[in-house]
Amino acid sequence: MRPARTHHPTHRPQRQLARPFSALWRAARRPAPARGDAPSGGAGVRRHFAAGVPVLIIAAVALLALTGGTGMSWLPLLAVGPALAAATSGPWGVLRIGALAVGLGAAIGVHAGTSDRELAIVLSALSAVTLASTLASALRRRRERVLAAVRSVAEAAQHAFLKPVPSTVGHFQAAVRYSAAAAEARIGGDLYALVPTPFGIRLIVGDVRGKGLPAVGVAALVLGVFREAAYDEPDLLDVVHRIERSLARNLGPDDFVTAVIAGYPDADRMELVNCGHAAPLLVQDAGVLPVEPARPTPPLGLRALADETPSLQEVALADGNQLLFYTDGVTEARDHEREFYPLRERLALHLSEDPSRTLAALHEDLLTHVGGELHDDAAMLLLRKPAVAPAAPSGVDEPAVRCPSRPVAAE
Repeated sequence: MRPARTHHPTHRPQRQLARPFSALWRAARRPAPARGDAPSGGAGVRRHFAAGVPVLIIAAVALLALTGGTGMSWLPLLAVGPALAAATSGPWGVLRIGALAVGLGAAIGVHAGTSDRELAIVLSALSAVTLASTLASALRRRRERVLAAVRSVAEAAQHAFLKPVPSTVGHFQAAVRYSAAAAEARIGGDLYALVPTPFGIRLIVGDVRGKGLPAVGVAALVLGVFREAAYDEPDLLDVVHRIERSLARNLGPDDFVTAVIAGYPDADRMELVNCGHAAPLLVQDAGVLPVEPARPTPPLGLRALADETPSLQEVALADGNQLLFYTDGVTEARDHEREFYPLRERLALHLSEDPSRTLAALHEDLLTHVGGELHDDAAMLLLRKPAVAPAAPSGVDEPAVRCPSRPVAAE
């Protein structure tokens, strides 16, 4: 028997990317776009700096060898040039740097009157370093091509797996911000979806236990079931039951998913089912308040271990109210003093009438808090119910702008 719904017309809360080094250099040395888009000044400076450093090192060593009085003692340092070029240039660039080092070494050795045997040893060492650096550069380029291919596949998977959220959905303005802890992967164990259905808009924001490809697979499973059930089931609790049954068949014994599933069946209330997830934040005239569940519910996939079933909670939404859904990668992000990110206070600080601007400011603030690199996946989805425009004065033909009362049509 389904538990009785808990109605809360006026809710009162009861209590919550750094790229690899080689990719950075590749970005720095990327040629200018073909369609006239000027490259950023920072990228051009990095590109010229990367290409010029090995040459500057070789020139400095040659100068020291010529002016230091003991030329041969400095010559082995010429190998630094091709070795460094392996990290910044292609194979042919490394060969050119190596040829310059060998040529200068030969000239300095002859100028210093070095014996043929000693000079041959030094030049052979320089040649060997050059060849090894050329091979390393070729392997680096190959790995970068593989990485580029993997990233292109990841981007395609991201568009299929985490579909973009339109700026306006049904009665709401909407925005989403997602950051994977593995910056090159682009996707992780956090999940979100916002879909219009015959029963109003419905959404899910969740977090899969664990990381890596297994977490991505579970997240894809949850989203697939949700998108299917959201269109089929008139009752939001039945959507949750569908997801739970699917996970019971496919999850491992230690796997689970925390999630908030929400729906907006009419023009004045939002339905929520919180399955062990962080409480959404409701922005209203009274301030920013957490929407705590009336009755705790275990995460998806753990219902068999607990004698608890999901309960439906209803929250009134007035015009101008906003509702922020997020994952624990946001609230559990720590700064260098191990302090958690104060999302509730920061949301009030960065709040605006444009959800995308609010989330952009929150994301920048979050990165500043952690020092530039997140250590867990973080997702935020913000809904804002726009204020209804006032009715037109008497004698004006333009009607008042009102939120439609009929359900949002399915795509």
